[in-house]
Amino acid sequence: MECVFGMVGKGFALVVADSSAVNSILVHKSNEDKIMVLDSHKLMGASGEAGDRAQFTEYVQKNVALYQYRNGIPLTTKAAANFMRGELATALRKNPYMVNIVLAGYDKETGPSLYFIDYIATLHKVDKAAFGYGSYFALSMMDRHYHPNMTVDEAVKLADQCIEEIRSRLVVAPQNFVIKIVDEDGAREHLWRRTTKD
Repeated sequence: MECVFGMVGKGFALVVADSSAVNSILVHKSNEDKIMVLDSHKLMGASGEAGDRAQFTEYVQKNVALYQYRNGIPLTTKAAANFMRGELATALRKNPYMVNIVLAGYDKETGPSLYFIDYIATLHKVDKAAFGYGSYFALSMMDRHYHPNMTVDEAVKLADQCIEEIRSRLVVAPQNFVIKIVDEDGAREHLWRRTTKD
């Protein structure tokens, strides 16, 4: 029962993901970090099949680093989103990745941004996004309480409301969540919301 969601606030973007590694009826791990730091100012939250998620996110991370190494400048968030979309579209006709991405980034020229990329290579720039079973509840909470000029504290409070709604409504709800933020100071882990220990 995965859940990844994110939102853009005033000068930052936030991504939240559950941290459970589940197969069938078994929970293998409750501290799996599903939000990867692509570079100093980009976060990629991923949901989907565990193998596809790990392989695709690492592939993207290494290619973003390779681009920066070869060219001396990092990809913009928009360029990284379009690269991911292109790779998913190419794989769709060969051996598709069952992975959904919430990409958050901060660029000096454009500020914070959030991209929604699903497993069939749909790409949208959005203010808020969610994937997984918890998305039904997270999106409804964000529709009600989100506004574009949110502060970090307001966004974390809204993320907590989404997490509480997911925990109370889903039959098999994820127990632990990680919240990461990207702003002009870079991408970083903000905090964990835990109900079970490692």
